[in-house]
Amino acid sequence: MSRTEIVHLIDRADLIADCLAQDNRPPDPLPGHLLISLFFENSTRTRASFQIAGQHLGFNVVDMSLATSSTGKGETLLDTAMTLNAMRPDVLVVRHAMSGVPHLLSHKVNCAVINAGDGNHEHPTQALTDALTIRRRKGTLEGLTVAICGDIMHSRVARSNMRLLTIMGSTVRVVAPATLMPAGIEAFGVQPFESMAEGLDGADVVMMLRLQLERMQGSLVPSTREYFRFFGLDSDKLRAAKDDAVIMHPGPINRGTELDSVLADDIGRSLILEQVAHGVAVRIAVLEALVQNAAAGGPG
Repeated sequence: MSRTEIVHLIDRADLIADCLAQDNRPPDPLPGHLLISLFFENSTRTRASFQIAGQHLGFNVVDMSLATSSTGKGETLLDTAMTLNAMRPDVLVVRHAMSGVPHLLSHKVNCAVINAGDGNHEHPTQALTDALTIRRRKGTLEGLTVAICGDIMHSRVARSNMRLLTIMGSTVRVVAPATLMPAGIEAFGVQPFESMAEGLDGADVVMMLRLQLERMQGSLVPSTREYFRFFGLDSDKLRAAKDDAVIMHPGPINRGTELDSVLADDIGRSLILEQVAHGVAVRIAVLEALVQNAAAGGPG
């Protein structure tokens, strides 16, 4: 996405977030559209937020239960997509463990396809959510220093945030042990660090990531206890950041591994629950934009 497109979506989501905070519906509902949620991986926040977003807009929302679908009988991914396409949805929301699957499906169906997370690749709506959350607290994204810390290697959230925040004028640092730092990370326009003290020095935002043990091949960290000692966020490490630095985490949190519970629950500095709330607003804005674009004859 371009900077202009990002700003448009964040501005719209900002307005929607204000409406939702006052227990109001979005300003412009779009009833009668069909959203199919197709998640091949477990999800709580993203899956629920897309469903709630669709319901707020008046969509008919169908949540596919893959455990009881025909994929368990050997149906291929493409056959599943073509079957759903025959039901004429307006939007297909897809999460898959393999990178590139949402992009592939977008060429096989006639509706808009939203990437809700694909492998280690991207999670675009989470990055938009994080950008909105930061901007509502800090007032801007331009000129901020954001430290993204933890399992950079396996994090689609990190990749999407690195791209988006850099476009929006933030200085992005990534902090991780060498075993979890991708080679050539500098190509993203970010500054890599292998020390929390150096990476958090003067940071405005500290974004922690989940340690994705299920994606690791072999032992990339000695133990979760050792990992927390050097790369988990606690009050001592946070002192390196600015006094008004805020804390983020896309969830789910492994308390005592990535983040100390005291900091996770600090209502003055932790934006974690705000990220969850703003995720609904962002997904409403994205659904609106796709439906309106389709109505205008644009690409899905």
